[in-house]
Amino acid sequence: MQQSSQSIQSAFPLLSSSDPQLAALLVDEEHRQRDKIRLIASENYVSGAVREACASVITNQYSEGYPGARYYEGQQIVDQVERLAIDRAKALFGAEHVNVQPHSGSPANLAVYLAFLKPGDTVLAMQLAHGGHLTHGSKASITGKHWNVVHYGLDPQTRRLDTTAIRELALQHRPKLLIAGHSAYPRLLDFAAFRAIADEVGALLMVDMAHFAGLVAGGAHPSPVPYADVVTTTTHKSLRGPRGAMILCRAEHAAKIDKAVFPGLQGGPHNAITAAIAATLNEALRPEFATYAAQCVTNARALADELMSNGFELVTGGTDNHLILIDLRNKGIGGKPLAAALDRAGLVTNYNAAPWDDQPPQNPSGLRLGSPSMTTRGFGETEFRQIARWLARVVDSGLDESVITTVAAETGALCRRFPLP
Repeated sequence: MQQSSQSIQSAFPLLSSSDPQLAALLVDEEHRQRDKIRLIASENYVSGAVREACASVITNQYSEGYPGARYYEGQQIVDQVERLAIDRAKALFGAEHVNVQPHSGSPANLAVYLAFLKPGDTVLAMQLAHGGHLTHGSKASITGKHWNVVHYGLDPQTRRLDTTAIRELALQHRPKLLIAGHSAYPRLLDFAAFRAIADEVGALLMVDMAHFAGLVAGGAHPSPVPYADVVTTTTHKSLRGPRGAMILCRAEHAAKIDKAVFPGLQGGPHNAITAAIAATLNEALRPEFATYAAQCVTNARALADELMSNGFELVTGGTDNHLILIDLRNKGIGGKPLAAALDRAGLVTNYNAAPWDDQPPQNPSGLRLGSPSMTTRGFGETEFRQIARWLARVVDSGLDESVITTVAAETGALCRRFPLP
């Protein structure tokens, strides 16, 4: 994209002088986010207040340790900011202890392994290809290389999780850690059933709620906190904050979790992100956040219904949360070429493995969609149903470029009606 020097200078008055090349790229990115319909389930738009916190002078501060127990002087303000984030997280989620220092979701999950497991210990978690996460024991992740991870998956008939089958695996393998959570499973999890399984085999229960934390915060999804020993989450995705993470746990596990994060896995926290997390949690405590969370679910269901009406096959046949996974095999098209074509049409998605996928990860049979970003911009059911129809037009055309160009003009026109936050 080519932007005028005036628009770049207006957006970045200092950076445009010191590094005009970078400033131009950042303006291009802002325009991309403005002009396209963003359907990545793990993305969102933060508020202006959160962006201000991310860019504040607290980024200059280095703060190894925890509030009241730092290894550097000059922590009077940082300690207050971190305690503010912790107190708000406790109030929002009802947690006994919260660590807000993990740099992202993967290190947060790794901290749980480090806190409770020894190399070679057995873990029971959801299979990546069935909706789990890399850090739930994929062989491509350190978690699959250093621990004995047994995977559960979807029932072949219902394409949903079967807690009876999960219990049988737990009884057979006796894991030390049982993980519930996902990155591409469109249904609610039965946290009470997972708790019962963990208790029966003497395992700790971890819930990775990175994807649906915002729905939990807004009361649109059951909370895992009353059931789990430890809960990990990112602070972006549906929670609508900066790229960071938190670990929530029972008080009895606080010392182990904190030691695993620092000094176990990282040095100082990113203080500007901690401040932005505090701002995010303040927003999530407001009544209007519950309206947003409920609308995320409503919009995802509308999108799912319209997709199925247009002949798309959805994993589990619908959704209970903010995300949808399309199995494209009945359409005879790969996820990668479709995702690329949709991006040209102004619909930003990601290709994703489908359960029992016989295609390689570089071009799998699935396409993942999510509702949080465009719900934040004000899209409702009408707009999400239109998104499904646009997607169908692109697929049914055989990825015809003239159709893609027409759809791109239409998606751009819709975006102009819904300004960025």
